[in-house]
Amino acid sequence: MANQSTGDGPRSPARRYTGPIALVLAVALVASVLVVFFGLGRWLVVEDPLERANAIVVLSGRMPVRAVGAAQLYRQGYAPQLWLTQPEQPAASLRPMNIYDVGEDYFNSRVLLHEGVPASAIVRLEPHINNTADEIRAIAVQLARENGSTVIIVTSKAHTRRVRKLWQKFSGGRARAIVRASPGDPFDPAHWWRTSTDVLDVVREVLGLINAWTGLPLHPSQ
Repeated sequence: MANQSTGDGPRSPARRYTGPIALVLAVALVASVLVVFFGLGRWLVVEDPLERANAIVVLSGRMPVRAVGAAQLYRQGYAPQLWLTQPEQPAASLRPMNIYDVGEDYFNSRVLLHEGVPASAIVRLEPHINNTADEIRAIAVQLARENGSTVIIVTSKAHTRRVRKLWQKFSGGRARAIVRASPGDPFDPAHWWRTSTDVLDVVREVLGLINAWTGLPLHPSQ
């Protein structure tokens, strides 16, 4: 009588190694996710070497940190002018209520004056802006208008990579931006997950970069 095969026989080589291979792949996947997670903060922060430029720009947001950092570069002699962008909000929303808002650029200018920048060196850019892409366009237009070649853009640490990407997208390659993070920015790239502010910064910047990489399909709400 022929022997019948049972499930207790020796396993094939393929079945013998399937379990360990799956475990190794799972560990490698988890390790990769952790490396990406913990490295996101450092990856977002990029800076270009400093050199003389036509102007230093204070991007809107995070008062007074960005303006203070820009003033420091001005005092060190890196550019003869300091440019401010003019956010449209909240002034546009308050205007129908007859509430006057002096604008973020006013407060940034006051910070610059406090830090030793003369009023004659401060220039407000047109038109009013709603987001970073608008700011980059305004900066590129002003630089071209003045036949300039280089501008220093001062922003927050986590915002630097997105600023560089948007400059590459909107400058047309006709001029160069030196992207710098304000030294006073408290963002901790090595331990960004420890505070809610840093976590929100990372999430916002990652989503903003995805939007930039995909051609800016998402627009600011009106």
